Amino acid sequence: MTTQEPGAPVRTAEPLAVPQRALDVDLGQAFSQLLFRASLLQRLRDDEARAARAAQRDLLGLLVEVDDALAALGLDPELVRLGRSTGIEATRRRLLGKLAKAGVRPMRLEGMAADPVLSEIVGTEARTGLEPETVVQSVVTGFFWNDEVLRRAQVVVATTPAPPSAEHPEPTGGAEAGEPGGPLGIDAGFEDGGATRVDGSVHRTTTEQGPATPADTGTGTGRSGTGSRSRKSGSKAARLKRRKR
Repeated sequence: MTTQEPGAPVRTAEPLAVPQRALDVDLGQAFSQLLFRASLLQRLRDDEARAARAAQRDLLGLLVEVDDALAALGLDPELVRLGRSTGIEATRRRLLGKLAKAGVRPMRLEGMAADPVLSEIVGTEARTGLEPETVVQSVVTGFFWNDEVLRRAQVVVATTPAPPSAEHPEPTGGAEAGEPGGPLGIDAGFEDGGATRVDGSVHRTTTEQGPATPADTGTGTGRSGTGSRSRKSGSKAARLKRRKR
């Protein structure tokens, strides 16, 4: 091993020879081709990522439907009678746990205003004390996947109750006398020899004969009016006969 003396010039390696082919390359064109190939590769990677995400989304949506099926099975009376509902509920909890790790979580929309992006209105229910289109029940649970909507919920929303007068109109005054359904169920004006109809039945009543009313004597249409006129005409005929004799 040789040592270099202090102050002596440092010997450098001889430069490598550049091939003539490399000297003939257009660097600008080569750089453009490199950028094009890099963009093409990035586009292919983005397409593969979108396809993989779409497949993952379809799989998660299918698992959500499996959760719906398990929830329905857990309420089946026959399975409940056989004691299978406990195992079904345990399987469902495990499935929901796996979905939560993948970023899937159920929506809690009760008490919130219905949002067409998150939910679909499938029914209404009259409620007091709630703003219209407030979610009162989720028929089908919706799910988020991270910041996206994996499945929209199907909800029932509140509506303003109709006014009571519209549903049960109040009577506009009592029924006229003599009409069916009048006050106390009496068909007033039905008289037949002291009989009065009450609630569809006939009751005989005895009344004392009082002074004739204008209706009895003025019009002559009632029985008392007709009788009084016949008695008066009979008395006049008797007086005429006496005078002739």
